[in-house]
Amino acid sequence: MNLLGGIAIGVRNSVLAVSLLALSGCTTLTSTGGIAVTQTGDNPAPTVVPEGTDPDDVVIGRREHPRIIAAYGGVYSDRPAEIMVARIVGRLLAAADQPNAQFQVTILDSAEVNAFALPGGYIYVTRGILALASDTSELAAVLAHEISHVTLRHARARTNRTRTTEIVDRVISGVFGGEAGADQAADRSKQSLAAFSQNQELEADREGIKYAGKAGYDPQAAARFLGVMSRFATFSAGQNQGEGFLSSHPSTPDRIQKAVQVATQMFGAAVGEVDREGYLASVAGLTFGDSVSQGSIVGRRFIHSASKYTFAVPQGYTLQNSQNAVVGVAGDGEAVRFDSAEVGANVGLADYLKSGWIAGLKADSVTTQSFNGVDMASGIAQTDQWFFRVSVMRLDGQVYRFIFAAKADSARFAQGAEATLKSFRRTDATDLAQIRKVGIKIVVARAGDSADSLAKQMAGLNRGTELFYIINDLFPGDPIVPGQKYKVVALQ
Repeated sequence: MNLLGGIAIGVRNSVLAVSLLALSGCTTLTSTGGIAVTQTGDNPAPTVVPEGTDPDDVVIGRREHPRIIAAYGGVYSDRPAEIMVARIVGRLLAAADQPNAQFQVTILDSAEVNAFALPGGYIYVTRGILALASDTSELAAVLAHEISHVTLRHARARTNRTRTTEIVDRVISGVFGGEAGADQAADRSKQSLAAFSQNQELEADREGIKYAGKAGYDPQAAARFLGVMSRFATFSAGQNQGEGFLSSHPSTPDRIQKAVQVATQMFGAAVGEVDREGYLASVAGLTFGDSVSQGSIVGRRFIHSASKYTFAVPQGYTLQNSQNAVVGVAGDGEAVRFDSAEVGANVGLADYLKSGWIAGLKADSVTTQSFNGVDMASGIAQTDQWFFRVSVMRLDGQVYRFIFAAKADSARFAQGAEATLKSFRRTDATDLAQIRKVGIKIVVARAGDSADSLAKQMAGLNRGTELFYIINDLFPGDPIVPGQKYKVVALQ
């Protein structure tokens, strides 16, 4: 959960030298000017964009870029991954006949499997999509698809339908109003940043396959990776996770078959570069799942090491962390949402609670209290279908919010809400010691290994064995090549 900055809702071609000008951050590429990796704080913007770009596109992209970074948890800094992405985009730009084009490619610190483009030459990929791909050609297929959206001016067409500013504003500052579906609405708004029409998606598929094939990558990689994403979409639905790219880029059998046909029509039986070995070397150590900087879930406890607080939810709740909020759901129709808000230091907690951001609040129910040295204010709200217990608290100048929801009030529901509030406190060394960072580890198959035996290395994770097959594009019983490398998710 990203709690910084208020409510967190939520080239050259390969034969030329690569110039890395800074430590980490966003990558700017131009076919004539090299590759520059610039620090996030500089908030750079392309000065040369795809031919035919409307001047307004540059303004739109420059304005929305920092908002996108905030909405997706910040920039993910990983030098090997940045260099790999930069080299791939450099080759693709040359193949796309964009001699004067400059694109800014950003790796977002998000577990979502997502990639999208904005007007003005801005392209985004998440570390989640890097973790899912298995070779360079698959990532090239994704990047070529997004470059195609820009060169075909789809991003501009979409912006004309739904102003980008309005979309991002809703993502960052969604209003609850007692609506239990606010998270889903915010997620849909964020996903719509990447939403194109079906015809535009198929057009970008075709153009992207052409760019990737001309750049020397395996033209069948697009179809292959669409299949992997389809499997991951099913897996994610079982995990109740947002699907990001998978929602806006559905991997239907018909779309996969069309990608196969396009690649065959354009390049015949030619097999381009795959570079599995180089790709796996670049993603080794990549953070997997939620970022520790955005908070960690340990059982029923949420621990935020950066903001130095923790709390626990009642027995029976299952916690899930996202860019929007931390949400806990119980099987008996109860839920809790936790997030943060920007509230002036001179605004009292009780006054803020009564300020109208929660629908149906009963003003006479608002009380103030203090637990573990943290000042709080709590109240009751009710709508036609839901009963809410709402609490706000201030820690180190930041205001946090709990919204407990149930179909009806009860003594048990009230006790659970109070127990959660009483558990909210500053972290200590014991809490921090429970946090475990999980990332991509590369293992080498030995003689006698099978997909099943390698998958057992992830058996300790929730549905880890199933995840192993997906991230390696394998199925139970598939043959394993001794000496070949495979991805596992492990503690780091």
